[in-house]
Amino acid sequence: MFIIAEIGQAHEGSLGMALSYIDALAETGVDAVKFQVHMAAAESSEFEPFRVKFSQQDKTRLNYWKRMEFSPEEWKLLKQKCEEKAVEFLASPFSNAAVDLLEELGVKRYKLGSGEVNNFLLLEKIAGTGKPVILSSGMSSLKELDKTVEFLKSRNVEFSVLQCTTAYPTTAQNYGLNVIRELKERYDVPIGYSDHSAKIETCIAATVLGAEILEFHAVFDRRSFGPDATSSLEIDEVKTLVQAVNNIQTSLRCRVDKTDNSQYKELKNIFEKSLAVNKHLPAGHKLTFNDLEAKKPKGYGIDASKFEQILGKELNKEKRQWEFLNWEDVGGSL
Repeated sequence: MFIIAEIGQAHEGSLGMALSYIDALAETGVDAVKFQVHMAAAESSEFEPFRVKFSQQDKTRLNYWKRMEFSPEEWKLLKQKCEEKAVEFLASPFSNAAVDLLEELGVKRYKLGSGEVNNFLLLEKIAGTGKPVILSSGMSSLKELDKTVEFLKSRNVEFSVLQCTTAYPTTAQNYGLNVIRELKERYDVPIGYSDHSAKIETCIAATVLGAEILEFHAVFDRRSFGPDATSSLEIDEVKTLVQAVNNIQTSLRCRVDKTDNSQYKELKNIFEKSLAVNKHLPAGHKLTFNDLEAKKPKGYGIDASKFEQILGKELNKEKRQWEFLNWEDVGGSL
């Protein structure tokens, strides 16, 4: 499993905040910390509308992207911090210029956001780097994905696909967990899940269903300022999720053999039961179901599983209430 925690825009344009996110997320056990590289002049214009009009300080979304920018020197510091903390620095470019910057930084791979799946200009630029691509499918139909996959294959690009629903936050009706298997069968490449539900259960379910990559937004507090805060996991939740995923991965690797229960022999003797009588019964009494009880431990009377074999049999001696019932009490073993 490759686990990606996305900081996205949670840093609010603050280098110090971005660095503190790396420190916090590295402690959770994630494999990669992901940023979004926005270069406003190259990717946007004054005509771009807000997806969510959350900001009173940014007159346009172009202004917002400008406020989110880091300088090349700051990006180097962020990548260095990731390396110091032994997590991969991962980023989504939103322009060819951003790819150039990421190439200067020396990234291992690229993450492509849902809105860029049909941006074949950007795909061509990334293909030229020869590096792997993680493709998010949030706004794409299968027909659109097919075209992008065909394009990547034609350029010999190694790629993986993430099932994603572009809704913030995503509700249970729209998780699309069924799509994980569909994508596996359709493309025969590593398939993952990109989550916006703000719940750990979603990625846990995706793990069980065969996802090999998990991605989710992370934030210190869901009450934070920003367009993605309400659809993010908080840091403590990320740690819980990583531990849960690791446990599930271990369980999926370690198969349990239900044909052999010999390891439970001692426990079975403790927990399983022997037959007893639930009332005082005289010698010569014919046993009925209503005369019987099962008591621990096993081995002090006839096994409770064999009760049918003694129904209708006569007691050859008196039995007191709650005494164990043995074969010799009914004339010997069968």
